[in-house]
Amino acid sequence: MSPHRTLRLLLVIAGVLAVTLAVPVAQGQQSARAGAPSLVRPVSPVKAPDANGFLQRWLVLEPIRVGGQLTDSAVQTTVTTPPLPGPLTDVPRAGETLTIGDAAVAWHAVDTIGYNVNLYHFAYALKKPTTNVLFWVVTVVNAPREMSGVRLAIGSNAASVWWVNGQRVIGIYNERQTVIDDGVSKRLTLKKGPNVVRAAIINAGGATDFCARFLDSEDRPIKGITVSVAG
Repeated sequence: MSPHRTLRLLLVIAGVLAVTLAVPVAQGQQSARAGAPSLVRPVSPVKAPDANGFLQRWLVLEPIRVGGQLTDSAVQTTVTTPPLPGPLTDVPRAGETLTIGDAAVAWHAVDTIGYNVNLYHFAYALKKPTTNVLFWVVTVVNAPREMSGVRLAIGSNAASVWWVNGQRVIGIYNERQTVIDDGVSKRLTLKKGPNVVRAAIINAGGATDFCARFLDSEDRPIKGITVSVAG
């Protein structure tokens, strides 16, 4: 078994064994179920990546109903058709609500205790739809210095599109399982200080999750950064 496949198996097992904690619900929203396995509330201002460089702190917008088509053209239409949840460089506040179409949705700050963020757990715990849905996610990567020649490496179930500081860097499409480093960007530069990473994940049905990390110029996971949910 390859190192990547072994790593993924071990991390999935860890997530299954994790303690279940509730995802916070914005005031006025429908009450949550008992809890969301693998997701916890952030308790510190910043969080370092895990031992393998995965970003574990995110702002997640409650799911938006969409057609669920996962082709390149359908996904591009979905993620560029107004109304959208703010500019691509915007960092919303946890608990902030907005109206998309005829639905009111809220942003939630979550830490994942695995390498991936389980969006099915997130939506199910909030009694939100999990089929034919779009999830917007945002995080802020704080770099201690300018870092050139790095790449964003992601995986998602299913299709997803990714931006760094407002620039689109990756898109993967069609029905697929989350695989570590399934999509890898071209070389880019993280500026010193905060860098906004935003993604749109579209799921047609079943399980849905994503993972992300930065790789250095030698394709090693970057760990000398921190992650926060404040710009």
